[in-house]
Amino acid sequence: MPGAIPDNYPDLVDRAAELFGESEAVRDGDMSLSFADIKRLSDECAAALVASGLEPGETVGIWAPNAWEWVISSMGTLRAGGVLVPVNTRFKGREAAFVLSKSKIKVLFTVAGFLGYDYVKDLHEAADGGHSVPSLADVVVLRGDAPTGTISYTEFAARATPKAADEVACRCAAASGEDLGLVMFTSGTTGLPKGVLVHQAPVLRNFAQYAAELGMRQGDRMLVVNPFFHAFGFSAGITPCIMQGATIHPHPVFDVQSVLQRVQDEKITILPGPPAIFQSLINFAGLDDYDTSSLRSSLTGAAAIPVETVVAMRERLGFKTVLTGYGMTETHGLAAICASDDPPELVATTSGRALDGVELRIIDDEGRDLPIGQPGEILVRGYNVMQGYLDDPVATAEAIDEDGWLHTGDICVMNEQGYIDVTDRKKDMFISGGFNVYPAEIEKVMAEHPQIGQVAVVGVPDERLGEVGAAFVVPSPAGVPEADALRAWCRAQMANYRVPRYFWNVEALPLNPSNKVLKNELREQAANRLGAGLR
Repeated sequence: MPGAIPDNYPDLVDRAAELFGESEAVRDGDMSLSFADIKRLSDECAAALVASGLEPGETVGIWAPNAWEWVISSMGTLRAGGVLVPVNTRFKGREAAFVLSKSKIKVLFTVAGFLGYDYVKDLHEAADGGHSVPSLADVVVLRGDAPTGTISYTEFAARATPKAADEVACRCAAASGEDLGLVMFTSGTTGLPKGVLVHQAPVLRNFAQYAAELGMRQGDRMLVVNPFFHAFGFSAGITPCIMQGATIHPHPVFDVQSVLQRVQDEKITILPGPPAIFQSLINFAGLDDYDTSSLRSSLTGAAAIPVETVVAMRERLGFKTVLTGYGMTETHGLAAICASDDPPELVATTSGRALDGVELRIIDDEGRDLPIGQPGEILVRGYNVMQGYLDDPVATAEAIDEDGWLHTGDICVMNEQGYIDVTDRKKDMFISGGFNVYPAEIEKVMAEHPQIGQVAVVGVPDERLGEVGAAFVVPSPAGVPEADALRAWCRAQMANYRVPRYFWNVEALPLNPSNKVLKNELREQAANRLGAGLR
């Protein structure tokens, strides 16, 4: 049928242009693009990539905030047969260089500045420090002046030729849902980021069900506060909007008043996001000064959410539908979701049940299935499980067993209806303001500080962000680090959400007989310190 949702992005863009045509696809400030514009401009971008030598299967990075150019460059990459590698906008140069080098990026789309960051300068400094990206041929500046060694997007787009456009048409015609679409970087307890191989068909199938549960339809307006570099922004924002003919309203930085102003002025109907966003809106003293009556649907997740928040989202913000879901990059962004008619108590206390075509199991440490109501590790099997990590067969084999079950490392309880409640994380990862934070990555960087002999980081509760980091530091012979100075140093070395909130000097870290740090003991120590008012 002509309106059926395809299994790949090139066909999805074609379908949107055919079905929704001149309907508004993106609204970004004064810039308004139709679905026909999306196809035209992404084809121009794709032709420029082909003319620049991009071959099918080669990688293209985007290191930029939410903006209309992100939508064009991402769809252009996919229409050229390329593989998209989103880069975290909070990364410092050395962090970005690792991701770009690991994925062999050929072209990078970026901006001249964002939140005080100068991405191009950061990359140059990273290269000078030994963190270069040998594969990188072109750095294309989407906004702002193009520094020496880069090219503006206007100049880049001018590379497109009729011959390259013909090649783009051929590559689009050959596109398949089995094609690799993205490499999205996550991390494990080793501290080294791993590139998840994200294929096109599973993403589209996942978020077709997501869109259906949200009740998305043509003419909806989604404010996308979740960053496009994250699955919550790209897969759950850009993707369902193109599917359903909804308008994407990119929002680069969360700010309560600016979000409320846009909700009011642009009549936003759909607003997904982590609980911290909605709690900030609900608790804002001036909320009643804004008209939020246009809001209809939301999905929240990535952190625990109180029942009161779900109720307030409906009563104070006006949402008719509020859903929660569970997933990770390794499950193409989604594995479970609530139904649109689930009551607030079920939405707030669970993360939904398995998507159609997906199986969930709860097991103990010996791999045995646990009865209903017993906590254990959740396993996922189905079409949505990744095929593996980029160039890392060992990590892939550790994550996915021979029967196809993905071992998530998350501790869950399942009820009689199959709804899951994520109660803990088997791994050390914690979530701060919706961002996954991996202590090993922080520890690896902090270990470079001359006054740090050993360091261990754990997540501790935080009322606003869900969790924040607490660092236990064993000083080196060079001296005892001062907390404020150490915090400032960390902010210069890593993304802000990774910087620990608390820094405590200790004589030694608790170790087990295998000389591994006992993180549970550190969490208890952290709770005692915070309970005693130590900051």
